[in-house]
Amino acid sequence: MSDAHGLAGRTVLVTGATRGIGRVLALALKSPSARVAITGRDAAALADTAEALRGAGGGAPVALTLDLEAVDGPDALAPVLRDRLGTLDALVLNAATGAPRTPIVDQPEAEWRRSFQVNVHAQRALLAAAHPLLAASGAGRVVWISTGVARRAKAGTGAYAVSKAAFDWTAALYALDVAGTSIRSNVVNPGPTRTAMRAAAFPHEDPATLKPPEALLPLLLALCAPGCTLHGATIDADDWLAGRR
Repeated sequence: MSDAHGLAGRTVLVTGATRGIGRVLALALKSPSARVAITGRDAAALADTAEALRGAGGGAPVALTLDLEAVDGPDALAPVLRDRLGTLDALVLNAATGAPRTPIVDQPEAEWRRSFQVNVHAQRALLAAAHPLLAASGAGRVVWISTGVARRAKAGTGAYAVSKAAFDWTAALYALDVAGTSIRSNVVNPGPTRTAMRAAAFPHEDPATLKPPEALLPLLLALCAPGCTLHGATIDADDWLAGRR
């Protein structure tokens, strides 16, 4: 892949990079020789992704084992990002947790709280820790990977939908906070995509009918790029991709 987006040499942190959209994006970023940092809670899976990135050429990736269930706030994260990364040009908030489909009143309390910890509280903490580095970039970019059920109620989606709606509002408020600065922040709804999370939510769905994560790359790379001017938008990937045909 050529460096059509001007990402060579830029530092991009992708959370949830051990599989699915996050892993595919991290590998794509390595092709134009971006400096890639990745997070994941599974140390073995993170090491596997890091090895794949090393095989893609360029410098070694920065791999950070990070369990979002254990993140209390930005104070502990900020020095880690500063010391391990030094600089940060783009943050892709891809990591998330789903939940079994169930009526909202039947959802176990622990599952409800876990969804908010991973999908909301830890995301804000990570953003707060990364913000000073993004502000110092001169062209900081934040990409929030969301879901359609955050904005369109669907039976059974419970804590996942409600927590991702809060995730979207966190993104909206951050976009207002940084309006007029060099930071650009946008939300992406990937739509139905061939991932493990999708398979767990819809076990009877034929994955062959879904687009692969690679289909999202043109959009995600464009939003990470220093030339991106879009700000405060929520982009439905399927509509965006249809417009390119």
